Amino acid sequence: MSTTLAKPAEMADRKWYVIDAAGKPLGRVAAKAAVILRGKNKPTFTPNVDCGDHVIIINCDEAVLTGKKLEKKFHRTHSGWIGGLKETQYKTLMA
Repeated sequence: MSTTLAKPAEMADRKWYVIDAAGKPLGRVAAKAAVILRGKNKPTFTPNVDCGDHVIIINCDEAVLTGKKLEKKFHRTHSGWIGGLKETQYKTLMA
């Protein structure tokens, strides 16, 4: 079995990426950041090794939600207790 393993020096080389979220859909920015954080944009990607890079997202308050998600979508948190579900509209979170 011939398996090529990346050297630890290659894995330790982490870069910083800056993503501008102004005017871009929130999901696309999150997906792009997840790929970079996981390291799937590198040719030496290995699922069991932390080979991701650092990400800074700027202008998060200017990200957009498409469609009617501001009114219809909710951010839900639960405390674990009975009746502990709290829902907040994205409209109030983005304000």
